[in-house]
Amino acid sequence: MKRIFYFVAVMLLTLQVQASGKLDKLSNKSKKCMECHQKTSPAIVEMWGASKHFRGKVGCYECHQAQATDKDQFMHHGERISIIVSPKDCSKCHSHEVKEFSESHHAQAAKILGSLDNVLAEVVEGNSGFVTPAFPEGNSAAAVNGCWQCHGSEVKVLKGGKLDPATWPNTGIGRLNPDGSRGSCSACHSRHKFSVEQARNPENCGKCHMGPDHPQMEIYKESKHGIAYYANKDKMNMDNGKWIPGQDYNAAPTCATCHMSATKDMPVTHDVGLRISWNNRPAVSIRPEVSDKKLGLPGQHINWKTRRKNMKNVCLSCHNGSYVDNFYTQYDALVELYNEKFAKPGLKLMAAAQPLLNPVKFSNELDFIWFEIWHHEGRRARHGAAMMGPDYTHWHGTYEVAKHFYAKLIPKLKKLAKEAMADSDAKVQKDGKNLKKVIDEVLNQENHKWFLGKMSDKERAKRKKNAEDFKKRYEK
Repeated sequence: MKRIFYFVAVMLLTLQVQASGKLDKLSNKSKKCMECHQKTSPAIVEMWGASKHFRGKVGCYECHQAQATDKDQFMHHGERISIIVSPKDCSKCHSHEVKEFSESHHAQAAKILGSLDNVLAEVVEGNSGFVTPAFPEGNSAAAVNGCWQCHGSEVKVLKGGKLDPATWPNTGIGRLNPDGSRGSCSACHSRHKFSVEQARNPENCGKCHMGPDHPQMEIYKESKHGIAYYANKDKMNMDNGKWIPGQDYNAAPTCATCHMSATKDMPVTHDVGLRISWNNRPAVSIRPEVSDKKLGLPGQHINWKTRRKNMKNVCLSCHNGSYVDNFYTQYDALVELYNEKFAKPGLKLMAAAQPLLNPVKFSNELDFIWFEIWHHEGRRARHGAAMMGPDYTHWHGTYEVAKHFYAKLIPKLKKLAKEAMADSDAKVQKDGKNLKKVIDEVLNQENHKWFLGKMSDKERAKRKKNAEDFKKRYEK
């Protein structure tokens, strides 16, 4: 009977909030929470007091209430609550936003726990020295404090609703919650103020989108967009309810402007992939609907051309059509260059080398060389072009890719092939010959002939003329 009353109460609350956007008054249960927390954690109460939740009479209990069947529930001063406020909890009032988010790549971010990145954090960088109740055989502190804090952990619940310290605190965007939901709304909407201004701020995204393999924050700061933002931050009107470029602000775009916020033609979206026309995460860039299909997401039915049209709608708030079209022509050319010149040949070379390598991941120097070429340098080049960051596209990107492809990867592969061909084992000899054959095939492609000194006379003459023309131009 109590369970039935609980569901009725939740339904009534949900209907009232969705219909009016607020409750008539703060509940007695939330008032009781306030009385105590004003003494024990006053900053939290103050932050909540500056929120829209406060103005809508949505208090502690409305968000933290739990039922007896919840894995992470416990009794707290006579009330059944849980510490975690999951997307499922938020969906009682924000169902549309949670649906969009749950269908996005953000909600799938914890799948990194089974990737090469996590092999690095758990094994290569880490050990099993971090022992907790949920992990009696230990875990890697490198993974817990690093990977999991952005991508999310699987929250483990201990006896009495307590949360295992290896998995909590955690606001990773793809967190696996005890109630079966994925994600963490507070990854972007920091509790307990849930400031829309903060969520629109580029540094909010920079918590995760920065560093050697995905330096979007650094690229943004270098770009004309970022420069304009920091010069005109006081003109951005970022705390306004309606926030449409060209109407409510015009100084600069932020991450939210381009990837999530409303335009004059489009509503706000919590699926950050619906305006992205390349997925630059893999070794070879692919279209987003391809990666969505692999993850089983509804986005598999939304092709890259539609997504690009969505992003162009944002761009056209400030730029004209030819400017936007030309930008995408440049961007596509860079992605194509990287894919065809380095990524696809690199994968082919590493596949040929595999039979001659130690099968344990990252136990070979070549594993690290290739991983950094595509995972770090190749991503920087592609993301730099996507966000108009020339230094990240070139010096931190394509230059690093080329340097390590020609000065590290190829020499190491040649040495490996030479040693294998001299081995007494017939199979090793055969694999060595095959590797040499693939190296020769790759280097004799038009993109790499220069490395063998095989640049054509026509190309040499063209380059000489270009150099002379530029010299004359700048001598004037």
